[in-house]
Amino acid sequence: MTAKPLPLSAQELCQSIRATHAFDASRLDRVLAVDEARGQVEVQSGTPWKVLAERLRPDDPRAREVRTTHATIGESLACNAAGPDGRPTVSHVASFTLVTPDGQLRRVDRIGNPSLFSLVVGGQGLFGALYSVTLKLDSLARALEEAQAPASLLESANSKGASKLVLLVPPARLETVIAGCHERCAEWRVELESLSVRRIRPDEETFLRWAGREYAEVSIGLGLGGNLGTEVRLTQLRHSLIDLAIAHGGGFPIACTRAATRSQTEACYPQLAGFLAEQRRIDPQERWINGWLRHQRSLLSREPCEVRWQH
Repeated sequence: MTAKPLPLSAQELCQSIRATHAFDASRLDRVLAVDEARGQVEVQSGTPWKVLAERLRPDDPRAREVRTTHATIGESLACNAAGPDGRPTVSHVASFTLVTPDGQLRRVDRIGNPSLFSLVVGGQGLFGALYSVTLKLDSLARALEEAQAPASLLESANSKGASKLVLLVPPARLETVIAGCHERCAEWRVELESLSVRRIRPDEETFLRWAGREYAEVSIGLGLGGNLGTEVRLTQLRHSLIDLAIAHGGGFPIACTRAATRSQTEACYPQLAGFLAEQRRIDPQERWINGWLRHQRSLLSREPCEVRWQH
């Protein structure tokens, strides 16, 4: 059996960043400390949620079976993903340690560093290498107690291979938007393969907040196209469905919706240009470029254009 590699220390991570050397993120997978007195647990950023559940509640099968959007704590923080109770990750975070692009290790919390805290949580991993995250035990326990699986409204035999689109809809407008999804899929002659809904709680702390109010998250599975014409119809349908959500006071999560146009993105995220400016200020050497950042920069630099296609 291959021995498990030693955990990556904060010092090693700082040295790697300063020397611009690659590091093995899989070594950031340890539970560092459980502080019952303060009601907190500190974990390295690559720690899987399942590993944390087994450490905190080894005899509770529910803890190991709860589904999360992302496998690790660091991935969830980068996207500010909603947990099993619908609350964004930021609600569970007390603080974190971050190696900034210049190789400095900083402990960041919402009191001492509110600006950096709000940028990094939900910041798509663009402000440095996350070393560890300190989570609140009472918040994690509440998430487990209030966990709810998405309500499946439709699931066809082809749903697993469908193209996914996620919309955010005010709960009062949910029925209207769902009816509109069916109508627009029929208009564009694209099969609606799956439809599920779950509750999303609001986030008022992060810079790039995607859930500024309570929403119903509508996950839609669309039939894949087999030719160019079908693919174009599918693209136009995605735009139409995002417009539908916006028209009813909703939007889309920016972390996973590359289908949105510039006008749709600016309507839902007017703070995006400011976020990109802050990222460039903190990382002027552009060491933390990723596909998400390239896409958003490209999107905001495009001239808006109208595309017409026959249904």
